Amino acid sequence: MQNVLVNMVSERVERVVSKQYSTTVDFEIEVPPRKEFGDLSTNVAMKLAKQLKKNPREIAQEIAGLLIEDSVFDRIEVMGPGFINFFLSNEILHEVVKTILEQGEEYGRENVGKGLKIQFEYGSANPTGPFTVGHGRQIVIGDVLSEVFKELGYDVTREMYINDAGKQIKLLAQSLWVRYNEIFGVKMEIPEGGYRGEYLVDIAKELASEIGDRYKNVWNEEVEEFFKNAALDRILSSMKNTLERMGSSFDVYYSEMSLIEDGTVEEVLRILKEKDLVYEKDGALWLRVSKFVEEDDKVLVRSDGTYTYFMTDIAYHYKKYRRGFKRVYDIWGSDHHGHIPRMKAAMKALDIPDDFFNVILHQFVTLKRGGETVRMSTRAGEFITLDELLDEVGKDAARYFFAMVDPNNHMVFDIDLAKAKTMDNPVYYVQYAHARISNLFLNAEKKGVEFEQGKDLDLLGNEEERTLMRNLGMFSSALKEVAKMFAPNRLTNYLQMLSESFHVFYTKHVIVDPENKALSNARLNLALATKIVLKKGLKLLGISAPERM
Repeated sequence: MQNVLVNMVSERVERVVSKQYSTTVDFEIEVPPRKEFGDLSTNVAMKLAKQLKKNPREIAQEIAGLLIEDSVFDRIEVMGPGFINFFLSNEILHEVVKTILEQGEEYGRENVGKGLKIQFEYGSANPTGPFTVGHGRQIVIGDVLSEVFKELGYDVTREMYINDAGKQIKLLAQSLWVRYNEIFGVKMEIPEGGYRGEYLVDIAKELASEIGDRYKNVWNEEVEEFFKNAALDRILSSMKNTLERMGSSFDVYYSEMSLIEDGTVEEVLRILKEKDLVYEKDGALWLRVSKFVEEDDKVLVRSDGTYTYFMTDIAYHYKKYRRGFKRVYDIWGSDHHGHIPRMKAAMKALDIPDDFFNVILHQFVTLKRGGETVRMSTRAGEFITLDELLDEVGKDAARYFFAMVDPNNHMVFDIDLAKAKTMDNPVYYVQYAHARISNLFLNAEKKGVEFEQGKDLDLLGNEEERTLMRNLGMFSSALKEVAKMFAPNRLTNYLQMLSESFHVFYTKHVIVDPENKALSNARLNLALATKIVLKKGLKLLGISAPERM
């Protein structure tokens, strides 16, 4: 009874459609927009109307008539052009509570994925500076999707790709060397396209104290390698510290350089050459992208013999396939959308299945404080780091706010709201519901109301109790929506709805009443089931579930 309500209704509708009309059809089961429209609603009659060439309202009435005898339903109504609205029986709603209490943290877990080996790659960037708030959004999206897919029975690997090869890393090394020389009074210009952030000044000071002026005015391959490694080691260490503060971690940190060193890049080049998919022009090697998609051909190896990012990225995904992943999901900022067609072309060129390579795009983040947009200077090196945001709002608020906006939408992160200890703050609202329930049990103990788990549930049945029980039964549906839409906000939306229905129930009814111990026990059971689901949902978001606030 994991996805108890939606599955239960869906199965019954499918059975009637198959028996009555000898057909199948895709349809939705949803929570209606208004409570007078029932607990759940379906559009199955409208979906069938075209197929059967029949009035959808007539179909709806036929289906409703066949289902009404089922004990799952208290009553069924047909509305509008053919919506079927279901009012569930109290007994079924009690069964939801009983299931949650019995299963505890296992509630919501399903084996949809059947152990399919998948990978989420996110947070990947040139390790040339600290994580920004934009990285923060991507990391939370990746974390939540990874957790939800694991919950649904997939074998998930979280991976961060370290772009530690190529031109940008050379520029980073040279930029750090310039900062190092400045400490010894040698004035130099940071190279064009180099890095000007203050974080390099801090690293340069560390190096100066460690090695003195050994590399003052000295630049060669050995020096470049030293400054490259010094920058990478310190920046990666700083990035991992930030991830720890965010409550994030990766199973694998994969080096771009390793693909060159282990021969994967050359292996991919050889395969493409053997298939006559590579040609030479202007001294460079090009991939015939245009053979597979409507896009210009792209350079794989520059005229100076260096690999393009496109070349190493193809090799990386070829290696992912060789590592046994059946599907990979790359999470990218929306400015990378142009890279998708050429990567799909490369996968086709390597005979990798079409459903293997997938990209989830997310829009950018704007910060707001005091009603005003926080301006980020266009001058190089000036940006707001993820660490600075965490210093101001904390991990829980940062993660919740990053998760609560659809990845397809631009996000305005309201710093003042994230810091507020009020019910207007979405994360506070949900966490407060959890803390309120913990307090109910302390209150019951003080008042001498003994709690018996799973008892007296038949006393639950007023409007607020029914709404809360119905919402508890929708948890697994919410997780499946997250996975289907690749949208963590489907989970935050669910937790807001569940918290709201609990707060209304809490406000309208006396839950702990020493004069009515049986009803108190029933309501405490309902509260405990709510607490279990809230805690589970917050855990999937990587957010704490406080006992007191």
